[in-house]
Amino acid sequence: MVLVGSQAHAEARFSSNRMSCDGVQQRIVNNGAAVVSYTSKRGNPLYDRFVADIGFCPGGQVTELVYIRASDTQSCPVLRCEEYEPPFNFED
Repeated sequence: MVLVGSQAHAEARFSSNRMSCDGVQQRIVNNGAAVVSYTSKRGNPLYDRFVADIGFCPGGQVTELVYIRASDTQSCPVLRCEEYEPPFNFED
């Protein structure tokens, strides 16, 4: 019997509501990727996976700059993986 394993990393999980933006960004960089809970602009609880760079995204995905709330700002820039969508070609 042969077992094929996948890389299973325990990703950091934390809330940005109690951390400064610098703290959130540093924690993501230190871990490479992290699941972060945060509050939307409407006050709803949200969570997502943020990454230090494209190397932490699955194949075929790219990084997108998004902004989440932190304890010291409502616009903390972080990177999230998104599916790559090629530009529309008008010549076809």
